[in-house]
Amino acid sequence: MRLIDFLENEALESEKKFPQFVHPIEEVFARILDFYGIQWEYEPRTFPLRWDDEGNVLEAFTPDFYLPEQNLFVELTTLRPRLTTKKNRKLKRLKELYPDINIKLFKRRELRNMMLRFGLREEVERIIGTDAQEMDE
Repeated sequence: MRLIDFLENEALESEKKFPQFVHPIEEVFARILDFYGIQWEYEPRTFPLRWDDEGNVLEAFTPDFYLPEQNLFVELTTLRPRLTTKKNRKLKRLKELYPDINIKLFKRRELRNMMLRFGLREEVERIIGTDAQEMDE
């Protein structure tokens, strides 16, 4: 079965087994992982990044996916490159505070290329079209 056929068939049952994703590209990514039999968890952990003097969390980061077999967190962003500064800062801080955490950021261009490779042209349009996000996620 081709990936695109798998995605279309699975779309009919998406509300039954998938969590509520923040962004449509996250659901597509989850379906790709399913197609390849890769286990995943959606936003399973939040990492505090900054605290006030009383120990209250002021800033945190929740990666989109965790792939337990790879021990890898994955973050996806469709932000235009000029708007990724805040996200890059959070990832840098995460790596400083939690050096044993493995995380991979898939940026807009990488996601676009991934969707093209899998023949998902509609998803490419969502990433680079007028619906692409302009603001921080």
